[in-house]
Amino acid sequence: MEKIGYFINGEMRTSVTTEYYKLYDPSTGQVEAEAAKCTEQEVYRCIEAAAEQYQKWKKVPVMKRVQVLYRVKQLIDENIEELTLCVAKEHGKVWSEAKGDVLKAREGTELACSVNSLMMGEALMDTSSGYDTVLYREPVGVFGGICPMNFPAMIPFGWMAPVCIACGNSIILKVSSKTPRTAFAMAKLYRQAFYEMGYEYVPLNVITTSRKEAEILLTHPEVKGISFVGSTPVGLHVYGTAAAHGKRVQCLTQAKNHALVLNDAPVTRTAAGIINSAFGCAGERCMALPVVVAQERIADALVAKLTELAKELKVGPAYDKTSGLGPVVDSGHRKKIEAYIESGIKDGAKLILDGRNVTVPGYEEGFYLGPTIFDYVKPGMKIGEEEIFGPVLCIKRVKTFEEGLRIMNENPYANGSVIFTQNGYYAREFVNRTDGGMVGVNVGIPVPVGVFPFSGHKQSFFGDQHCLGKDGVRFYTESKTVTTRWFDEKEAENTVINSWDGTIDE
Repeated sequence: MEKIGYFINGEMRTSVTTEYYKLYDPSTGQVEAEAAKCTEQEVYRCIEAAAEQYQKWKKVPVMKRVQVLYRVKQLIDENIEELTLCVAKEHGKVWSEAKGDVLKAREGTELACSVNSLMMGEALMDTSSGYDTVLYREPVGVFGGICPMNFPAMIPFGWMAPVCIACGNSIILKVSSKTPRTAFAMAKLYRQAFYEMGYEYVPLNVITTSRKEAEILLTHPEVKGISFVGSTPVGLHVYGTAAAHGKRVQCLTQAKNHALVLNDAPVTRTAAGIINSAFGCAGERCMALPVVVAQERIADALVAKLTELAKELKVGPAYDKTSGLGPVVDSGHRKKIEAYIESGIKDGAKLILDGRNVTVPGYEEGFYLGPTIFDYVKPGMKIGEEEIFGPVLCIKRVKTFEEGLRIMNENPYANGSVIFTQNGYYAREFVNRTDGGMVGVNVGIPVPVGVFPFSGHKQSFFGDQHCLGKDGVRFYTESKTVTTRWFDEKEAENTVINSWDGTIDE
């Protein structure tokens, strides 16, 4: 059985720990490898290494830094099939979704390749008579990235590492102990890129450990910032603890995204978009669409079409390219989702399609759940208000646009929100009044491309700067302003200086 250690100073190291996490292939339910529960001392060692790496890397000109990221992007392209298989085997995403995970990592890397222009500062001559001011953007130092299990390529190596490193920082990635193998494969590509470009170090460290050891990243003075993706309760703790220790923090947390379907929406195309959004990645994504708020006149036809299309999804192993819905990540998560389904039945929602007890011939031990649909979900039902993170779709029925919008905005989370309609007036009203940070008009997964920020709101985000886009560059850099004044012969003899040193003209 392969035992995976941790990545530090450009190489894989064996951990001294005696505790390991079992790594499953969700499609078969079999243990494939084990990942180390790294010790506190090994976390400290990663921080020390990252601090040393930063001192070297920050001195490298930005044009040379982005050249390394260009090479990383090329290596992702050259290894895309192997990386896709790795994601599929460790997480359970079907092939197209696993490839999308890798492509989103590439997208973040492409953003990092443009950091040389995004880091450009500002300048103004004669801010006051004879005074000029320039603003520079500089790297910050060592960052910690705390990653979830659901996107093992995109989140650590699309949202975090590329822009962080391109801006001149170093990073320690605490990756999920359920899905770490893709991260270690990506780390090796970074090592190849850095070594090929003549660097004898890599400003990247990757580790698996428990929450207890990861807490060190939140309090250690050498770590200057934390990027976190995970649950809202943990995100609140991370934000509060790290901020209290003087760190910049961005926490991307839970969601319960809703779509409002108006009576004029085209039923077939709308249903197809919802099926993709609700059941893609087995619902294990914070931009999934687990709730549809449908106007009453369209609701029956919409539910019928959703049920028809959901039944057509082929449940199967992730690496079978004909599979339409793969397994969830592990048996514990499957039990949690099944408990939510039981809760929905108990609370009185109408179970239209039950995905429990699905079997896949030849893969009977896999962690499968079929698509599940509830209708007539009412306020107060857990299935309609809490994040399930699985292939469960809830239908809430409303009479009017205003009622639907109110129900959506009452939810404490606000990652994404969607409207399906052909009416421009209501679409515009929705865009202006929804609480969602990423809004879709007839787009079920309104995640913008990486040049824009991933901009969750309310209880879905804590911090000042989102990941990706210009926000991401601001998060991984700090501003420095320089004001200059050059003296002529007369000024050089001046002995009277006002309290603002001349920077205010009267």
